[in-house]
Amino acid sequence: MLTAEEMKQLQKEAAEVRKEAIKMATRAGTGHLGPALGITDVMWILYSRYLKFDPKNPSWPERDRLILSKGHSCLALYATLAKKGFFDEQLQKTYCRKLGTKLGGHPERDLPGVEANTGSLGHGFNIGIGMALAAKADHKNYKVYTILGDGETQEGSIWEGAMSAAHYKLDNMVAIVDRNNLQVSNYVDQVMNIDPLADKWSSFGWGVREIDGHDYQQIDDALGAVPFIPGKPSVIIAKIIKGKGLPIAENKVEWHHKVPNAEEYQEMDKLLGLGSLD
Repeated sequence: MLTAEEMKQLQKEAAEVRKEAIKMATRAGTGHLGPALGITDVMWILYSRYLKFDPKNPSWPERDRLILSKGHSCLALYATLAKKGFFDEQLQKTYCRKLGTKLGGHPERDLPGVEANTGSLGHGFNIGIGMALAAKADHKNYKVYTILGDGETQEGSIWEGAMSAAHYKLDNMVAIVDRNNLQVSNYVDQVMNIDPLADKWSSFGWGVREIDGHDYQQIDDALGAVPFIPGKPSVIIAKIIKGKGLPIAENKVEWHHKVPNAEEYQEMDKLLGLGSLD
């Protein structure tokens, strides 16, 4: 169980990650801000309490691997990696969706801490499965975590991967589904209904747990319990509010790919204490 003090500290730190994500997107005038803000709580607890890593040696062979399969949520990943010491936090000011930056619109491996280039939905998940299979073949005990979008599970490659991970008994593999019910153009169930999602994963041979993706105790309990079933891969379906922490963005489909303008930033600064963009 997280103590009240631990929870308060984690929430405070995650709020700082959100602020940095908002600032990066506002400076650049572009970015997938809503998805990044939604996944921040899960990502911060994962990096703060569960992932084994060495920021001074990002290629440490014994590290756990995290792949952001929904690569468009990279603002949360960049801010987290910076705060965990993988690179100088000043580098966040270079974020833009242009060629030639280490912090682009989707993560790439030339940035310390990034395990795979992602962006084409459905691909990162299967890269993670390959890494988990390699760990088993090499008799290594690291875990592989992949963060998926719920809209991403409309991709057929997700289910091919899910089938293979169960077949190879990859209980070192953990998928986290960001179940925010929104995707780029509409509600997920209006674009292509994926329910009953938990039953689908279970039928493919995975151990499944559904949680509130903003309840720190539930997140911590789920991450601490993997593998849920010995010999099976685990999936955490996290119910998430897209745009969490930015009131004008919460549960708004248009904030999948929208950033604050100068006036909106000023208003949010008064509310959230974002600080200067300089």
